[in-house]
Amino acid sequence: MLYVVIVFLWAAILLYLLLGGADFGAGIIELFTSSKNRTQTRKILYRAIGPIWEANHMWLIIAIVILFVGFPAIYTTMSVNLHIPLTIMLLGIIARGTAFTFRHYDAVVDDMQHIYNRIFAVSSLITPLFLGIIAGSSVSRHIDPNANSFLDAYIFSWLHPFPVAVGLFTVAICGYLASIYLIGETETTEERQRFMAKAWMMNWAAVACGVIVFTAAYWENIPLIQWVFGEIWGILGVAAATISVMTLWFFARKGFNNILRILAGFQVMMILFVATYQHFPNIILLKKGGYLSLLEHKGDDKTIVALGWALVLGSLFILPFLIYLMYSFQNKDREDSTVYGDV
Repeated sequence: MLYVVIVFLWAAILLYLLLGGADFGAGIIELFTSSKNRTQTRKILYRAIGPIWEANHMWLIIAIVILFVGFPAIYTTMSVNLHIPLTIMLLGIIARGTAFTFRHYDAVVDDMQHIYNRIFAVSSLITPLFLGIIAGSSVSRHIDPNANSFLDAYIFSWLHPFPVAVGLFTVAICGYLASIYLIGETETTEERQRFMAKAWMMNWAAVACGVIVFTAAYWENIPLIQWVFGEIWGILGVAAATISVMTLWFFARKGFNNILRILAGFQVMMILFVATYQHFPNIILLKKGGYLSLLEHKGDDKTIVALGWALVLGSLFILPFLIYLMYSFQNKDREDSTVYGDV
């Protein structure tokens, strides 16, 4: 049952990257859209994420609950040593959700709409940035449970080039996912070409940030190259992601839409796989060679069994209705959204 729980944890993280990441990416796309096209871009992204934007955070909640219940030592270390980036990320989620709601449902349309728009866009960038920083910090060996100063315990546990580089890479991936997903929501050739250009730009931004990640890892003596290319499975994962990128752009030029989303999701899944496979089951790598393992630092066996069954039974109830929710909104008649003021 332990491996069932671990699979659910990995799946929750992956789905949060794919769905929540694309959700954040929509705001990133808006942030880097010209004022001339910003209103139309907002209509398209609202049509895409409006029905399910809040449901995306379910995957983050599941991951947190799994760590809290099943792996308390891991949860405690992350929530204590990384509480500053965690707090900023959560504040970003709150600010983004609040701005998204008020800019669409505020009873009075006035100058506050400009503030809501700006908060939504900026927090959409800040949130995945610190999500990536947290992920990078957990494997960078900067976390020191025995630190005896505030800076060592709570600042230098995450404020280093590698975690920041992973944060930038996460932002680029979110923007890439959103632009690929939004291609299928366009209704004119002009709109499709515009989002194709954004996807191409974000694709290269992700490549550039990936180079920065590897450079920062080399600078900090983090064996990222060994993790990714040290075994055949990592090499196959990189090859599969690369082939899927080329296939995606082939189908994009042919005018296909749904297959693009599948290929983009597959690329992110391969990235997550090659980044975590080599050092599994060690989810946190500590300073001076220590680590926290999903196998060694689990909770009580009875707790793990109960958690596993709760996840299995819960998924049987939740997933069909979530899929139906997405299906129903994808097939509903498209209606014009409220016109929003430009920032």
